Amino acid sequence: MTTNAGTARQLDALGRGDLGGIRELRLSGGLTEFPRDLFGLADSLEILDLGAGSLNRLPDDLGRLTKLRVLFCSGNPFDRLPPALGDCPALSQIGFRGCGLREVPGEALPPLLRWLTLTDNRIARLPDAIGQRRGLQKLMLSGNRLTALPESLADAAHLELLRLSANALDALPAWLAALPSLAWPTWAGNPLEGGPLPADDRRIPWSDLAVGERLGEGASGQVFAALWKRDGIEAGKSVTSNKPSTSNKPATSNKPATPNTPVALKMFKGAMTSDGLPDREMEACLAAGPHPNLTGGLGRLVDHPEGAQGLIMPRLPGDWRVLSGPPSLESCSRDVYEPGLSFDKEVVRAIARSIATAACHLHAGGLLHGDLYAHNVLWDGTMGEAVLSDFGAACRLPPGDAGASLRRIEVRAWGILLGELLARCSAPLPDLVALAEACTQPEVMRRPLMAEVVMALA
Repeated sequence: MTTNAGTARQLDALGRGDLGGIRELRLSGGLTEFPRDLFGLADSLEILDLGAGSLNRLPDDLGRLTKLRVLFCSGNPFDRLPPALGDCPALSQIGFRGCGLREVPGEALPPLLRWLTLTDNRIARLPDAIGQRRGLQKLMLSGNRLTALPESLADAAHLELLRLSANALDALPAWLAALPSLAWPTWAGNPLEGGPLPADDRRIPWSDLAVGERLGEGASGQVFAALWKRDGIEAGKSVTSNKPSTSNKPATSNKPATPNTPVALKMFKGAMTSDGLPDREMEACLAAGPHPNLTGGLGRLVDHPEGAQGLIMPRLPGDWRVLSGPPSLESCSRDVYEPGLSFDKEVVRAIARSIATAACHLHAGGLLHGDLYAHNVLWDGTMGEAVLSDFGAACRLPPGDAGASLRRIEVRAWGILLGELLARCSAPLPDLVALAEACTQPEVMRRPLMAEVVMALA
């Protein structure tokens, strides 16, 4: 039943009845068939991970797991999303990433579906039933073969995060920009974007880097401290500063670059991330250009001995930190902050202004960040200096009225961030409360543009 020793031990314990009453079970790695003994946990099991095996079907009576809320089967060779999923009365989160899926039957979508991850498959069409799942908040479809979306998704009133990168979309549906809750969309790497963005596409050889400790990790890659040995750089070439500034001047210097510059190196985990393609992330980061409230990019990594992809960025001061943790299984689309974290009113204003200014810069350059979240904000931990990071979901905005509507979707994301900051501030800030409400109202065209938000903050 399994080729994995750890999973085999878990299965033995399951067969002996040692796991009675357990709420969460991970059997990832090596499963060749569904363990029928799991039905002995029907009264308690809520989270089940069966990933990275060779399963190609689930039992027709899967609905007997009446408490099951979360099911991961990523990395198993499923050609079709199992219809039995739709019979699970409590199931709200499903993950079938990198399975080779071609078909998604409507009956496979459970009634309480909230979070569906189908990244990196071969899906060319989605069923109309997906728009009838009224609780749907998070839909991750990057790396498929979609040429259109079901019209029924126009009724997905609670959909907040939508990942469409690296599909075959020639256009976005008109209703997308009117979804009342949408805040974090991306469509990078689709034909609708046109050709590559113009950017300073500097290539930095692996041999020019001395890589040190790991600084952090996200869904798409790991970030390491590094020294850039820049002896051969062109004299007088502008370089991005290592430290953000509170001014609105680009963080660049016209002085000749110096050797052994501290940088951050992001190494991508694979060819396809949950947000899209590493190539598109690097392209967008470099095309955005320097700005004091963006992490920015210095160049692409080349000549890695294993062919890995990487992005070289300025190094922030060592005491800077992420503003929050990413969403959890329970919070779904909302970030998780440290318990007890609080901000004074000037810090709230400073962070809000920094991130609004960064987003305004991107919008003016025809880019949507796509992932404007607190977990992608790095700040100094004291005064409120902050930068927006991670261009994994960044995508090109269409011109004209269509682009203006889509910009207002990201205004909602910023308004949610502001609301989270205000919820952790004891001081009354009625002007910011009103601004957050204006930015998150359900009527998209009544929201301000980001340039108007920046003016209001000034």
